[in-house]
Amino acid sequence: MILRDRVAIVTGAGSGIGEAGAAILAREGAHVVVIDINAENAENVVDRICKAGGHAEIAVVDVTDDEALAASISSVAARHGRIDILHNHAGAQIAGNLEQVPVEGFDRSWSLNVRAHFMASRLVMPVMKAAGRGVILNTSSSSGVLYDREMIAYTTTKHAVIAMTRQMAGDYARFGIRVNALCPGWVDTPFNEPFIGQMGGRSAIEAYVQQQVPLGRWADVEEIAESILFLVSDRSSYITGQALVVDGGETIS
Repeated sequence: MILRDRVAIVTGAGSGIGEAGAAILAREGAHVVVIDINAENAENVVDRICKAGGHAEIAVVDVTDDEALAASISSVAARHGRIDILHNHAGAQIAGNLEQVPVEGFDRSWSLNVRAHFMASRLVMPVMKAAGRGVILNTSSSSGVLYDREMIAYTTTKHAVIAMTRQMAGDYARFGIRVNALCPGWVDTPFNEPFIGQMGGRSAIEAYVQQQVPLGRWADVEEIAESILFLVSDRSSYITGQALVVDGGETIS
């Protein structure tokens, strides 16, 4: 197991990609702290991990609440004496172009998709610096490297995540800390409901994916989880400041 005895924090781990990522880290030996705002979802994920023989614990936290996030991360560090991995995954997709998107939706997107990543990274950094090693993975999106029709809040924040990732990587590499971004393409999870609605329903999005993605299909969450494992493990020990796009070829089409 390539993550044996490491402590990993995964935000937004109650469903979808976050859940699959938490599960694969636990499978590979990490003790995973499952952070999610939905207690029931988080409990279910921890239960499934433990039943599979892994180790995990729950932390019900709104990651946009600085005090709650700080208390949770401080508790993890105090109880385990280390934080080896932080995967900032919690996010939101708000539809709409410049004139349509609610201003509060744009603000919510920024708080959750960017600022919460910034705060969690800031909070774990002293622990990682003291250890002389650590890995931070920020979830961006293929929308962080290309245009996404009438999704200004989402694309703006996901581009910002990549810029922040590169800045963090450059500043903290000398402390033995690697920082990368994950950019998933079309993954079939409920997260896509806002865009599916905007596109005109399930049949329309299926046609769109088949036409726009060279591989002609959605990704499965397990395929994205494999990329997460690669980026947070020593298999990518000489990679930092990069944005790994996992999109079935959409960005080259």
